[in-house]
Amino acid sequence: MTSTGPAAAGSPPPVHVSVLLDRVVELLGPACSADGAVLVDATLGLAGHTLAMLDAHPGLRVIGLDRDPDARAEAARRIEAAGHADRATLVPAVFDELPDVLDRLGVDEVHGVLFDLGVSSLQLDRPDRGFSYSTDAPLDMRMDPTVGRTAAEVVNTYPAKDLARVLRVYGEERFASRIASAIERERAREPFAGTARLAELVRESIPAATRRTGGHPAKRTFQALRIEVNDELGALERALPAAIDALAVGGRIAVITFHSLEDRIVKQTLAAGALDRTPPDLPVPLPEYGPTLKLLTRGGEAPGEDEVAANSRAASARVRAAERIRRTA
Repeated sequence: MTSTGPAAAGSPPPVHVSVLLDRVVELLGPACSADGAVLVDATLGLAGHTLAMLDAHPGLRVIGLDRDPDARAEAARRIEAAGHADRATLVPAVFDELPDVLDRLGVDEVHGVLFDLGVSSLQLDRPDRGFSYSTDAPLDMRMDPTVGRTAAEVVNTYPAKDLARVLRVYGEERFASRIASAIERERAREPFAGTARLAELVRESIPAATRRTGGHPAKRTFQALRIEVNDELGALERALPAAIDALAVGGRIAVITFHSLEDRIVKQTLAAGALDRTPPDLPVPLPEYGPTLKLLTRGGEAPGEDEVAANSRAASARVRAAERIRRTA
């Protein structure tokens, strides 16, 4: 996830700010410094992390994945402007397609993988994409706007109990059933088409005392719908093991998350790889049951106060990283 600051009329394009940029470069650097090393930026976005890695390591090659055609086009422009176009391959793909992408490119193993999860600034700051509750826009939320169901389809067609489940599980919304019932009632009168009407309905459905704290009342609902529309957690659960399997010994993976659901999946996956699975009744550890990963961070590391002050969208970010230390049999 990234941030762009506002730009006045006639001013230069807004500055692109990548979350936890220095820490990511530090974590991935040792695995990506050799000539010929390959880094997969599985969530390319506006290429902030990719550009920093290409700048830092002249022999590095990057494979950048992003399903969003607008993001890929802007990333390509930035990479070319920086003089790195010959070392970057941009692919229209979701990150759980990583094994197929590598197979098509003839890449047997990689030396680094980065996931920067969540919604990018390009998507948040383009009202027509429907990710934001701050301005009225079509209720879309697809990261690839050419395929798949929209948020409007979810809101207008899911049974109330299924809608409540989405809001409760993916948005961790305490008032999921109340909101789902209100949506069911209102869509019978007129289907939902825009973000503003939905955001206002959510606000009205939440008790006044609760509305006074925790940011915009619709934040959790919009997060839940975005995750459902794009199958974000399912894709992450499929992609992480595949990314780890693609790493060479000594290769590193770094994952930036923005909410507890993502972070829990990352924590559990990396921790499982760092376990020694020698049966407990054996007197000594057996190499073939040893861990395949070494954790590089103590829990989920948060950005510093200075970074959060400069980029408010970084406040909820956490990064976890690990190094591949052994091949499985």
